[in-house]
Amino acid sequence: MPIRRLDPLLVDRIAAGEVVERPAAAMKELIENALDAGARTIEAAIEAGGRRLIRVADDGRGMDAADLALSVERHATSKIPDGDLTAIATFGFRGEALPSIASVSRLEIRTRTAAAANALKLVVEDGGKSAVAPCAGPVGTRVEARDLFAATPARLKFLKSDRAEASAVADVVRRLALGRPDVRFSFATDIGAGFDWPACGAGETALAERLRQALGPDFAANSLEIDAAREGVRLTGRIGLPTFSRPNALLQYLFVNGRAVRDKTLAGALRAAYLDCLSADRHCVAALFVACAPETVDVNVHPAKAEVRFRDPGLVRGLVVGGIRQRLAEALQRAASTGGSATVLAMRPPAGFRPAAPSGGWDWRNSAAAPALPRGPAAAASFAEPAQRSFAAFAEAPAVAPEGATQAPDPAAPLGAARAQVHKAYILAETPDGLVIVDQHAAHERIVYEALKRQREGRGVERQALLHPVVVDLDPDEAARIEAHADDLAALGLVVEGFGAGAILVREAPAILSQDELPALVRDLAADLAAEDGAQSLARRLDRFLATFACHHSVRSGRPMKPEEMNALLRQMEATPGSSTCNHGRPTFVELKLSDIERLFGRR
Repeated sequence: MPIRRLDPLLVDRIAAGEVVERPAAAMKELIENALDAGARTIEAAIEAGGRRLIRVADDGRGMDAADLALSVERHATSKIPDGDLTAIATFGFRGEALPSIASVSRLEIRTRTAAAANALKLVVEDGGKSAVAPCAGPVGTRVEARDLFAATPARLKFLKSDRAEASAVADVVRRLALGRPDVRFSFATDIGAGFDWPACGAGETALAERLRQALGPDFAANSLEIDAAREGVRLTGRIGLPTFSRPNALLQYLFVNGRAVRDKTLAGALRAAYLDCLSADRHCVAALFVACAPETVDVNVHPAKAEVRFRDPGLVRGLVVGGIRQRLAEALQRAASTGGSATVLAMRPPAGFRPAAPSGGWDWRNSAAAPALPRGPAAAASFAEPAQRSFAAFAEAPAVAPEGATQAPDPAAPLGAARAQVHKAYILAETPDGLVIVDQHAAHERIVYEALKRQREGRGVERQALLHPVVVDLDPDEAARIEAHADDLAALGLVVEGFGAGAILVREAPAILSQDELPALVRDLAADLAAEDGAQSLARRLDRFLATFACHHSVRSGRPMKPEEMNALLRQMEATPGSSTCNHGRPTFVELKLSDIERLFGRR
């Protein structure tokens, strides 16, 4: 078959497949064009998920007749005034957006400059371009794309439902709006909910307000501001607390020089920064802005401009990971404020609930008939008695306490003073303005983990030789994985070697572990290695091992604790970075403000 040139319309439709694969991509291109035109107000609208209509109207500079006629030609753009692709300072630059959209829809453009007496209109349909004609219209540009992919039904079949496409378009508008808080954004749709966000100005206050508009007030109350810089690269924005996590990464917003991106380098760095705070099935909420010199980042590596390539990706990754970890460490024991509200909702009695009358028919109005309160070890302490009397039942508990167990209770401390232990698993502490419920195992697990990390970075994990080496039976594949990582484990004080098929011999172990814990520890390590498949850095692998060690050495649920032990645990939590979550990402405590408790009892 001879080689021939493709029809120009077919060429445009092939190019559109790279740029406009769904309505959300077309919306992104049109809004970026509006922002490059200096718009201060952008109104976006769709119908039927974008299949029937995509419209973007702005109050930017507009175009004259010559520019309007040229705007729908391939490889025509105003985004590269000097032709230098190494220093792109605009959003769009490929010169294919409008002609690509026009090749798969009916495109109409109305535009007017401030100096023009009237607006101009241009229509492109089935590859045919109309003449530029005068029309009525305000200063700025309005672009409408109707019947998307009507001429390419094969591509239309690959679109998702109208609701799914509308959700994707809304997410695109939201991401672009986050990057420009100084611009008013409105979004209208016939499916789902739209929004209208007024311009917020410039600066950190404006960004905080735009984040509140996009992510709600809960994010503002449960996030930390970040501002870090290294070698000409600056990282700003807000990061959510580990306890304010989500089951997916949809609420992670990443920007490079104001451009919304879905970059693997940044996404991976963000996940690495939270590895010690979140489990594998949870994702943080964040809005991060990376600013760098245009020549140090290539924004021309993806047809839809969704990815970027940094000249020094290691520098950017290190800045993101280090900056976020330092900021999380500074937050210490701060936990999500939404935990208290959720607890109140869980504890509130159902509507219409009425307590049953005592079987004896006791009348509360007759005090002489009041039944006597039970007495004995199980009875609650009287409010007139000292608070610590409620710990009498724990007097004979084994004194395996965290360090510093002689510290006195301090009600004015951030986590307050211990008042009781519930179900031998949870500590109730009174704070200056409420109540804290602490998961004793999760809290101590974080404390031990951070102590082990400091020990490893200093003099190394202390270990001891076993008088009687421990043999652990495993699946042959699991035993092989443990043996393959023997050097990594030795660096953490666990010296192992193969002991035949499907068995591991433990000769030395970290000093903090008892010999009885070693078989379970080795099995957990084998499971971790199977899940990770070894595809992680040495430092991360060592941290995973330390986290498993910490879990086995921590105070267990079901163990009674003395009052001084509980207070010592609270004080150590206050001094430990990241103590609001355990090594697996679960919260270590829930705080109930006095206002939450008052709502629980109908006082508010």
